[in-house]
Amino acid sequence: MTRPVTVVTGGSRGIGAATCRRLAADGHDLVLGYVRAAEAAESVARQVREAGARCETVHGDTSVEADVERLFEVAETRLGPVTGLVNNAAVTGPLGRLADTSTDVLRRVVDVNLMGTLLCSRRAARSMTEGGAIVNVSSGAATLGSPGEYVHYAATKAAVDALTVGLAKELGPDGVRVNAVAPGVVDTEMHAEMGDPDRAHRMAAAVPLRRPGRAEEIAAAIAWLLSPEASYTTGAVLRVAGGR
Repeated sequence: MTRPVTVVTGGSRGIGAATCRRLAADGHDLVLGYVRAAEAAESVARQVREAGARCETVHGDTSVEADVERLFEVAETRLGPVTGLVNNAAVTGPLGRLADTSTDVLRRVVDVNLMGTLLCSRRAARSMTEGGAIVNVSSGAATLGSPGEYVHYAATKAAVDALTVGLAKELGPDGVRVNAVAPGVVDTEMHAEMGDPDRAHRMAAAVPLRRPGRAEEIAAAIAWLLSPEASYTTGAVLRVAGGR
């Protein structure tokens, strides 16, 4: 059987890296997109190859149309037709109230989290055939709002949820499924980038399971949504948030 070919954006760290490793173990060949961490991307790619999968790394910004086109061109020319897309690339900017957030940060968050997801999804929709699957990485923030932290980020993730539902209905007749995973607080490097490295563990008291999630737990949900076991699942936003 032909191996699935899956594009993972933001694949160099955190949930994206865990997803690449999990999908390689599940038999996917991968294109790993990244924007900054070249060494980390190559490290993940080595792990993917050691698991027996093919892997290409592609530097690019998902909010730039030409970069998205190149991401898919690399996949199609070196690995084969793209059967899966994981829209994982996202940014938050520093933690803080909306009133204190700069316009540059607002634009960057919208550009990456929403425009990037739209561009990648559009490109996938143009080429995917029956059996294809898109998984968007949303956030529990989409319904919680995240006041005092990043309501702008939460707003973009709510838009991703709407995109998931609408695109699932649009592509369903073509046999292409579209779903999302909405993680809660997960112990990744993102918290340090926001300026609060201990945030994940500090917030554990507000989570019914009393701990932050692990990137591998989110990757498992993504892998299931891409798998044949989820063949009748589309338009779903699967919350993986420890009950929060």
